Amino acid sequence: MADVAIRATNLVKKFRDFVAVDHLSFEVKKGEIFGFLGPNGAGKTTTIRMLCTLSSPTEGSATVAGFDVAHQGDKVREHIGLVSEKMIMYDRLTAYENLRLFGELYNIPRKALRERIDELLKVVNMEKWADHQIGTFSTGMKQRINVIRALLNEPEILFLDEPTLGLDPQSTNEIRDFARSINDDAGTTIILTTHAMAEADMLCDRISIVDYGKIVALDTPSNLKKVIIGADTNVIELDVPNITPTLVSDIQSLSCTQTVTVEDETHIKVHASGDESCDNVIDAVRSGAGQIRSIHNVEPTLEDVFLYLTGHEVREQVADKVTTKEPSSRHGPRVQSRIR
Repeated sequence: MADVAIRATNLVKKFRDFVAVDHLSFEVKKGEIFGFLGPNGAGKTTTIRMLCTLSSPTEGSATVAGFDVAHQGDKVREHIGLVSEKMIMYDRLTAYENLRLFGELYNIPRKALRERIDELLKVVNMEKWADHQIGTFSTGMKQRINVIRALLNEPEILFLDEPTLGLDPQSTNEIRDFARSINDDAGTTIILTTHAMAEADMLCDRISIVDYGKIVALDTPSNLKKVIIGADTNVIELDVPNITPTLVSDIQSLSCTQTVTVEDETHIKVHASGDESCDNVIDAVRSGAGQIRSIHNVEPTLEDVFLYLTGHEVREQVADKVTTKEPSSRHGPRVQSRIR
């Protein structure tokens, strides 16, 4: 118990007949960065809202910092910080005024609060913008203020709900670096929700892959990738300038093929099993009059793991067109397309 920051047991959240979170059970260790990885609508944010006492569980139980979320909400809130996917700030107030307002809600003494605000503004390189209205800031600048707002009370546990969503690459990297630094330097436990594979892979000590309200896998990023390696699955990328539906169908029909993803007009990714799967895929392309400009047998990514476990992409909801062929078995052939 002493080294557990969060424990959830059969956590359920229903909205009438819709089950958003379906009997989730997991533990988060103190000092780790724990990720919820999955598409929009998978139940990630709903889970965070329950853990932060913003929503009551329909069934099950959870403790955060040793306190029950259903019966000791005030105690839970004393020990956490939350960076929501929706920024909690007031555009007409300055950065400093926003931070002072939220700090006073925690009853932090005025002198200590002023010192804390100055310290945090320097950490995110925003001290020269302290007296500027939030409404004049870029999205990335606002998010930096939003993140340090959640740290005013020096929380043991920080919840980051899609913290880099919609940010430019520079701001994204800064937020990621900051999250890693407060984890390393202060030992802050961080719960991160994201559908950005690279972000989860880069930051998280352990990742729970969530789909349709259920955890389908939970482990370290390296161990999750071994799900594919251990299953004798090869990830093959092909550059083929003349992709046709027939060519895709020929690859899909191979007994070794698990999934076929048409990434764009000239690139195909194939998950296939067996030592001879790469040769079989090449033969299928050539027999269908396809021309291969390049082929690579690549290391699996977290996106490959998600696709292997669930049969669809983690970013499925933003694809222009995604079609899925129902498999005959759990990991039977599937075909997907992202061609415009």
